[in-house]
Amino acid sequence: MITDPLMLQETREAPQIIARQLRENAALSEALAARLRERRPSYAVTVARGSSDHACTVLKYALETHLALPVASLGPSVHTLYGAQLNLSSALIIAVSQSGASPDVVETVRMARESGATTVALVNVLDSDLAREAEFVLPLRCGDERAVAATKSYLASLTALLPVIANLSGDQALATALPRLPEVLERTLELEGDARELASRYRFASNLLVLARGLHFGVAQEAALKLKETCGIHAEAYSAAEFSHGPKRLLAEGIPILGFRSTDAAADATAHAYAELSQDGADLRTLGPAAGSSLTTPDTRHGLTNPVASALVFYLFAAHLALHRGLNPDSPPMLHKVTRTR
Repeated sequence: MITDPLMLQETREAPQIIARQLRENAALSEALAARLRERRPSYAVTVARGSSDHACTVLKYALETHLALPVASLGPSVHTLYGAQLNLSSALIIAVSQSGASPDVVETVRMARESGATTVALVNVLDSDLAREAEFVLPLRCGDERAVAATKSYLASLTALLPVIANLSGDQALATALPRLPEVLERTLELEGDARELASRYRFASNLLVLARGLHFGVAQEAALKLKETCGIHAEAYSAAEFSHGPKRLLAEGIPILGFRSTDAAADATAHAYAELSQDGADLRTLGPAAGSSLTTPDTRHGLTNPVASALVFYLFAAHLALHRGLNPDSPPMLHKVTRTR
């Protein structure tokens, strides 16, 4: 009997995980929203690495577009290697980590809290160093994640702050979309056969470009990483707006493009960019909730939740692409589940 790789098994857990997170984090989300309403930060700073940092890219767009809160990404080495003691007294610090074990992220959060920042950890391991250092913790509620390539923890990182954003913004559409999200993700899982079929056309690819704009850009970053990790494909993510500023030259080499399409404010600009690329002869396939995508995901009815479904279907795509290439996505060479950087 052939057992599906852990990457697929854990990806399929997403609907139950998101439902549990929304249910069990309700009081924690209320407490954090109350604190941020009482002590409104001037800006936010994210601290993360790898897949967690890609989730932070999505959170950046979410916080900036819905709370008008500027967001910057802080390199942990600024403190841990260069010794800088930053003044973060008016900042909201958001640290994202599945394990909560990376020393550089932990030490940066400690420094930020000592400087007077409001610190929040999105973390899966609740007895981790990171969870102990942060003032507020929003658990990812994923359970044990065994596959080296993070999937369910990335998806849970996308949703953990959304109830807080809905509370602070008064966005009723988001408040309505969140409890319906697990059911939409169940329907997204029904696209696994389509994802497997689309993946088969890339089984001999050695390079791939991944494009997106806005809220989906962090999903494109994550997609490029997963293609490297699980499939051994050299993939790079670009903003669909930036791609024409030089990287477009790569089309002349015949490198295929995988593009994410949205239904939010970035939809028309992205569609226009993709139409121009197609006219220039690009080998382009697309994923997302926009009608006419090569692989159309169910619409979650909100711009902040649609990236979750897009990322979910991509994980199905990536796992099956690895299998098409005769690879085990659970055992990428030279990689380990937890990377401890300083």
